[in-house]
Amino acid sequence: MNKLVLDFLFAQIPQYKQGDSTEGRDKIMRETKINRWRVVVGAVLIQVCLGAIYAWSLFNQPLIEKFGWHSEDVVLTFSITIAVFAAFTILAGKVQDRIGPRWVATAGGLLLGLGLILASRATTIWELYLFYGIIGGAGIGTAYVCPLATCVKWFPDKRGLISGVAVAGFGAGSLLFKPVILFLISNFGVSETFMYLGIIYPLAIVLGAQFLILPPADYVPKGWTPPENSKAPVSNFTSGQMLKTYQFYIMWFMYLLGCVAGLMVISLAVNIGTDFVGLGPALAANAVIAIAIFNAAGRVAWGTLSDMLGRINALVVMYILTASTMFYMGTMTLGYLGFMIAVSLAGFCFGGFLALFPSLTADYYGIRNMGGNYGLVYQAYGLAAIVGPRIATSMEFASAFMIAGILSVAAAVMAFLLKPPVLAEEAGTTRIGEGSPKPS
Repeated sequence: MNKLVLDFLFAQIPQYKQGDSTEGRDKIMRETKINRWRVVVGAVLIQVCLGAIYAWSLFNQPLIEKFGWHSEDVVLTFSITIAVFAAFTILAGKVQDRIGPRWVATAGGLLLGLGLILASRATTIWELYLFYGIIGGAGIGTAYVCPLATCVKWFPDKRGLISGVAVAGFGAGSLLFKPVILFLISNFGVSETFMYLGIIYPLAIVLGAQFLILPPADYVPKGWTPPENSKAPVSNFTSGQMLKTYQFYIMWFMYLLGCVAGLMVISLAVNIGTDFVGLGPALAANAVIAIAIFNAAGRVAWGTLSDMLGRINALVVMYILTASTMFYMGTMTLGYLGFMIAVSLAGFCFGGFLALFPSLTADYYGIRNMGGNYGLVYQAYGLAAIVGPRIATSMEFASAFMIAGILSVAAAVMAFLLKPPVLAEEAGTTRIGEGSPKPS
């Protein structure tokens, strides 16, 4: 019954009937020569605005000073936002697989703007959780998967690189918006800052969404021939079929364990600098810039390296580097330089996880249902957003870093258990052009 209702509703959307259906988009491609890099421009514009969530630590102290809330309660807003964001990628991914990305990304931008505008009127922590965390987080999650899934379909020849580029904007968002946020807070106050951002973000996201056009179903880039030795999944897995494979659960826990360290550092970067390292607020705030730069750079760099080295090999290196960084932070006395190097490395590897797991999902389970499938994988990230900051606020920072390091080592070991899944009814067949040249 629910499927019939959804089918009816989808059929009423003009874009689904014409623009983003298979026949509709093939017609558009015949009538209009589309440069696939324009899609990337729209994707990055959207992700920059969504990624400004990583600048949340800039709001912690102003909110504490204005309302007298406890630090751990304010930090929880970030965790709620990320968790809701991750949860909504499941629904948004499935819907955009059906009706196309433009409508879904547009709705996400408007929802994010609404949440921020309402948050500007919040006077209790519970209102902040509802408006910024739940409504704003839902908007981020609704828009997030659309540019990623669209870009992956346009670039089967550069899947790792383009996943990195598509999400690099998300990592760079906090860098680009840090001066804007600080200016608004210092001149208008923290609440009015939410109001202004609630206008800026949706305008840019809605604009970027208009660039998200899907390629024809049989699209192959001009001049590209799929590698003869490409080992691909035998089919485009549905979400139900994916959930029946053991690889999904290994990937899911690897994603969770890897993101704990990065989200722990990102959500409390300024606090780590002031309370743990002993820096002044201005110096500690530089960590936000460093993390943003290396987060964005890591997404492109690790995505590119994974195309050459293979996803699993790249992931193992990232987990080892993350573990080493966490152990360093947990055992050594940090000065300003050591602190900046450590948070930069944490951001660099964290960005890589956000680039490689979408590519790995496409390598293993195909691109047709990429939105819905990656939405399920992405829930690991949402849980990490709760686990990471909670670990850090419930004990000494040094102990929290040691735990994060141990979890990263465990994820590196799990990586060796992965191999491409095969549907039982199609075992032994190969589909050309759907997998990574070097999945492991």
